[in-house]
This record gives sequence, structure tokens and C-alpha cells, in this order.
Amino acid sequence: MIATKAYAAQTKDSGLAPWNFQRRDIGPRDVQFDILFCGVCHSDLHQIQDEWGGSIFPMVPGHEIVGRVVKVGAEVKKFKVGDLAGTGCLVDSCRTCDNCKHGLEQYCTNGHSQTYNGVEQDKKTPTYGGYSNTIVVHEDFVLSISDKLDLASVAPLLCAGITTYSPLRHWKVGKGHKLAVLGLGGLGHMAVKFGVAFGAEVTVLSTSASKEADAKKLGAHKFVVTSDREQTKAVAGYFDFIIDTVSAAHDLGLYLSLLKTDGAHILVGAPPDPAQLHAFSLIPGRKTLAGSMIGGLPETQEMLDFCAQHNIVSDIELIDMKDIQKAFDRMVKGDVRYRFVIDMATL
Repeated sequence: MIATKAYAAQTKDSGLAPWNFQRRDIGPRDVQFDILFCGVCHSDLHQIQDEWGGSIFPMVPGHEIVGRVVKVGAEVKKFKVGDLAGTGCLVDSCRTCDNCKHGLEQYCTNGHSQTYNGVEQDKKTPTYGGYSNTIVVHEDFVLSISDKLDLASVAPLLCAGITTYSPLRHWKVGKGHKLAVLGLGGLGHMAVKFGVAFGAEVTVLSTSASKEADAKKLGAHKFVVTSDREQTKAVAGYFDFIIDTVSAAHDLGLYLSLLKTDGAHILVGAPPDPAQLHAFSLIPGRKTLAGSMIGGLPETQEMLDFCAQHNIVSDIELIDMKDIQKAFDRMVKGDVRYRFVIDMATL
């Protein structure tokens, strides 16, 4: 077994504190890499506080993990000691269902293994995430990281990045399309960058006028303050797609009214409470309300390669491990531009 240092929550009310545990020894197809940086996702806080139910404690959060390989199993072919490597939201899946066979492990019908707050494929061994100094993962779920990009800024690509890249690719968003990004946070700022890179006209929808300068700096072509009735009215029926990154309650009917006929409103944010929606928000315009998760392993590697080619990374604030609660508090207030990343050398 491999002695591992981490920060963990022992209960939903305990907060995070230092905790030591044992990782498994590497098997013939496993890769061990020491974690250099780990992004802080809003879902980390949701799960620590058991807001979605079913949380498994003790919990070591973190699924935006990058580092350097220190050991590989005898049969590993994709990595060698010294390589940069990353792991996102998944560390395994059944490998046998139709979705897994088609590179859609995120939709594994037999249950994938989350990087943390989940169980391995034996359905009983808990998984522990990236708020730790090292991790062991099967090579099929380890991603290659380019040395062309700032490593700390790459970490959030493994969740915030792929969560927005995947739906934009699935709906083939690109040149000639009008894309609205609802919410300019960790997910939203990546949606802007990808939408622009794909050639779409990008508009940021926000309740906060103060974010306009940031939106334009990120490459957005337009900005709409949705609390301003006149500005919202001016873009009624305007957009082909809305990618909705908001994790708080909001009026879906309002935003659906901004779509063209056959437009799609794509949910990637996850508010804690169910939304209410009138059928006639969808029926008259043959509109679609859809959802999307992260991408599978092939698409995530595709995204990382695209980012290396186009020099795309997340905008981050680097923090020490001891400051994680302060980061959570600021994240809840929306006071981060645009993703916290933990320097794991401070663990």
C-alpha cells in the first residue's frame, strides 16, 4: 500500500482537515503520479456538504488533477516515469456497456467510478480524490498533458473545461452560430473561450453588469444584463444555443424565450432544487432543453490536445491547501476569477 497525505471531510459538518490514508499498490496497468496541482470545483463543496445526497465519508475531494508520473505498472504502454499526467472526474468504468465501448464512459450504464465520493468497480472500495499528494489510476483513465501550457492552469480543464467543451462539440457549435453563455464563472469562462475558438458569435448572459469587461476580455462579442428587461427583450429569439452554467435557481422559461426556433438550451450547471417549466416555453418554437456531463476519455484527450494547439487554459487563482475554506467561502459568493487551484506542494 502507498501512504498518502490528504485533506478530507470526516462528516458533512466537519469541514476539511489533514488526513492520512493508504492508496493501493500499482497493478500491471496502473500509473502512479504525484499531484502537483488540483482544481477546486463547486461540486467539491456540494458533495462535502452532502447537498446532493449519498456522500461517502471520509471524503477526499478533487477531480481536476495534474502531476508527474513517478511509477508505472509492468504492462503500461502510454506513460513513463517523468511524464506529465492528469485525471479528471472518472477513474474507471465497466468497459463493457455500449457507451463505454464508444468512448462515452461518463454515461456508463453499469456505473462509472468517480474520482472521489464513489466506489471502484468492485462496488465497495471508496475512491479518494486530488486533495492529496499522490494517486494511482488505471492507464486508460490517465490523460496526457502537454508541457506547452502552464500546468496549474491546465488542472480545471479536466472538469470545467471538458464540461463545456463536450456539449459544444456534440451540438456542433461553430461558425455561423449565435451562442449564449449563461453565467460567467468557472464553467462559463471556459465556454466563452471554446465558443470563440470554434468560431461562434458568443454573448455572455449575466445578472451582474460588473462582469462585462471580463467577458469582453475573455473574447465574448456581446454582453447582456439579464436583470435589465430592455436588454433581455432585445435578444428574444436570437440564439441558436444557450449553455447554462448556473448552479443556483433561475427562470428557465425566461432564457428559453431567447432561443430561435429549434434552439437548444443545454444544462451543465446543477442547481440543488428541481426547476419548474411551463410546456409552452418549449412547444411553440420546437425548442430543446437538454443536459450534458463531462466528456469521455477520448474526448477529454481531444480537448487537452486542442487546448495545447490553441493556447487555451483556465484563468486561475493559485492557493495554499490551508486556505481551502476561505476559497470555498469566496466561491459561494462568486468571488473568484475564475477557478481556484491548489498548489499541492503546500499540503
